Amino acid sequence: MDDCLFCRIIKGEIPSTKVYEDDKVFCFKDIAPVAPVHIITVPKKHISTLNELTEEDTALVAHAFMVMKKLAKEFGVEESGYRVVSNCNEDGGQSVFHIHCLIFLN
Repeated sequence: MDDCLFCRIIKGEIPSTKVYEDDKVFCFKDIAPVAPVHIITVPKKHISTLNELTEEDTALVAHAFMVMKKLAKEFGVEESGYRVVSNCNEDGGQSVFHIHCLIFLN
């Protein structure tokens, strides 16, 4: 998707503070953090909403959660606690239509 904000970040067209990348996901610090740890994890595959996930995406979603677990440890919030949040569609609070999860420490 040429006009997708997160696709453009993944491609390096828009700068970000990357904290992790592999062949499946890209993770970066939020540009307007609301918590000391505020990381966005996005799959490199463009999927607009959670409603568009398919059975074939199961391994990708599991992988993203394993990466978030790793990042929680790396950023020192594994034991103290953190939240993983994903919104779906406009009424659910989704503002960028490329699935993503936010890792927060409040």
